[in-house]
Amino acid sequence: MNSSFGSTPDGLLEIEAVQKAINRSRASVYRYINSDRQQLNPPYDPRKLNPELRTDHRDPLLFHPNEVARFARDVLKIRQVTVEVLNAPQTQTQELLTEILAELRLLRQLYEAQLPQK
Repeated sequence: MNSSFGSTPDGLLEIEAVQKAINRSRASVYRYINSDRQQLNPPYDPRKLNPELRTDHRDPLLFHPNEVARFARDVLKIRQVTVEVLNAPQTQTQELLTEILAELRLLRQLYEAQLPQK
């Protein structure tokens, strides 16, 4: 199995990405997931695909790429497992934050240049 796909900004995979990575139907992926309607974050189950911790039942299920690879290798017995996460293009928010950081660094340099030398 070799798959390339996008991810959330923090590198976690959504259901669609997991589906593509393990080459299974959406319904199959949902059957593999370690989830419980009564319990928000059930205990780790090595025979299931374990999502990242959630704070609310309405939060989307997200998966760490290593967990997807572990599940594919250990449970589905897919011999060659390679999960490659590609960085998403930078959003306007990320570009703005990068510009703000550059300005803050410049301001710090100017401020430190104005301080009396010890």
